[in-house]
Amino acid sequence: MAESLSQTAAGTRTARSGETRAPAGEQLAAVPFLRLKRTLMAAATAFLSINLWTGSPLLALWVGSEAAHQQELSMMAVFVVVLALAALTVAISVSLLWLEGRYRLLVGHPLREGRLTWLRAFNAQAEPVRHVPMSLLEHIVTVVVYIAVIALVVWFLFFAGSPLPSSYGA
Repeated sequence: MAESLSQTAAGTRTARSGETRAPAGEQLAAVPFLRLKRTLMAAATAFLSINLWTGSPLLALWVGSEAAHQQELSMMAVFVVVLALAALTVAISVSLLWLEGRYRLLVGHPLREGRLTWLRAFNAQAEPVRHVPMSLLEHIVTVVVYIAVIALVVWFLFFAGSPLPSSYGA
C-alpha cells in the first residue's frame, strides 16, 4: 500500500489520513512549553496532595468553628466539620484524578485499564494485562503519602505525649 505525501504551503507534510505535523521550528518551540506545562502539573499535584493531608482538615476545622457560635462543642459544629472535610476531600481527589488523566495524555502514557485485575471475568484471566507505568504525578502523590504517614508516626511516638492523666500510674 503506497502512501502519498504532499508538501503544503506551511512546510508541513500531510499523510494519507490527512494528519499534519508542525514544522521543525515549531516543534522545538513547543518543547519548553510542554516542559513548563508538565512542571506546572507536577507542582499542582504536589500542592493538592499536601493540602489533602493538611490544608483541607484545617479549613474544615475553621469552617466548623465559624459555624459554631459558642465556645462549647456542639453537634452542629461537628456535623459542619465532617461535611466540609468530606467535600474538600472529594474535590481534591477529583482534581488529582483529572490532573493525572491530562498528564498522561500530555506525555503519551497509556491510560489505566478500566477494570482491576481481580475484578475481571474468570474466563478472561488468560488475556494479557497491559502494564501501565506510574507517571510522575503518581510518584509525587506516593511520596507525599509516605512523608505524611512517617510524620504522623513520629509525632505520635515522640511528641504527642500520653493521653492518660499524670496521676494514673501513681
